[in-house]
Amino acid sequence: MFFFKRRAPARHSVWHESMQLSQWLGFAPTELPELPELSRAPLLDPTRAFDVCHVGLVLRAVLGVQLLLGLGTALVARNAAQWLTLAANGTVVTMFAVLSWLLAVCAAKRLWPRLPEPVQWLGLMALGAVGALLGFGLLSLSSDEPVSTWRLASIAACGASGAALLLAWLKLREHSQRPADALAQLVELQSRIRPHFLFNTLNSAIALVQVDPARAESVLEDLAELFRVALADASASVTLAEEVELARRYLAIEQIRFGKRLRIVWRLDPEAEAARVPPLLMQPLVENAVRHGVEPNDEGGELEVSTLRRGAEVEIRIVNSVGAPARTAGHGLALRNVRQRLKLMHDVAARFDIEATGSRFTLRILVPA
Repeated sequence: MFFFKRRAPARHSVWHESMQLSQWLGFAPTELPELPELSRAPLLDPTRAFDVCHVGLVLRAVLGVQLLLGLGTALVARNAAQWLTLAANGTVVTMFAVLSWLLAVCAAKRLWPRLPEPVQWLGLMALGAVGALLGFGLLSLSSDEPVSTWRLASIAACGASGAALLLAWLKLREHSQRPADALAQLVELQSRIRPHFLFNTLNSAIALVQVDPARAESVLEDLAELFRVALADASASVTLAEEVELARRYLAIEQIRFGKRLRIVWRLDPEAEAARVPPLLMQPLVENAVRHGVEPNDEGGELEVSTLRRGAEVEIRIVNSVGAPARTAGHGLALRNVRQRLKLMHDVAARFDIEATGSRFTLRILVPA
């Protein structure tokens, strides 16, 4: 361990993480952390229940409210003409109320989780009532007919009830996502700590200690960083720049193992770096590319990682050459995991496409910029 003595203050965290790693492997007397320790970490961002800034959520909310409006007006209308009139007038009110409510919730999505539960319900129901009254006022601008207090109270009550239904749906949706998110984190954790990769990396570092201590130190630093991210509390999202850096560290380790057999091309757009993505998104994808596109072939293979911002979207593309079949058949867990977490975070605003040809395997991900 002599190569950790240089610049000791700067390497303290790396040394500490390496000692933790050695304890996990059984090189030092310790106990594995119990599962409850991991379960204490928040599985979801507390703002997710109020994160309605997605096209998919807005469309579902608007269509749901319009469906309720159509059913309600059908119950009181005497004929089709009256139903059309009531539905048209009600659409003006409900569209204004729903969109203004969603806009207010989206703008203050970090404020609502900090409030007590009863205050959340009262505040958002009051917001729904105000939105409905403003929508009705917009509809009444061209009419001089006086409006009774009872009618205004009914409209406010409908707005508050609609807001309560929307809030209940958002909270139910957030709770229903917790098991899926927990499973995704567990699968991700298992896929990160693969014994064959760990021992290959340690063997590479041991081989380098005598001939190139500085490079051995770099390998262990990259390994410690990968384990730090894999075992850390999962946050709601990270920047694409952070994901690219983690993928670079992983591929730097694999480059030691494969040498010239692993040929990597980076095509990165600086304007795409700020895009938000789920944590540990790229690393399992480049790992799959190395495992199935490079490792089975005696001549190795090529791996191209590119990012590109196109207007309001960011494209992530990972392409690897295809030769001999992989020695170990994959189960597609990593791909399903990534697709699931993209859907949980960005809903319909994200896309995940796969294109396989005789010589190339291409993964294409689109996320909001």
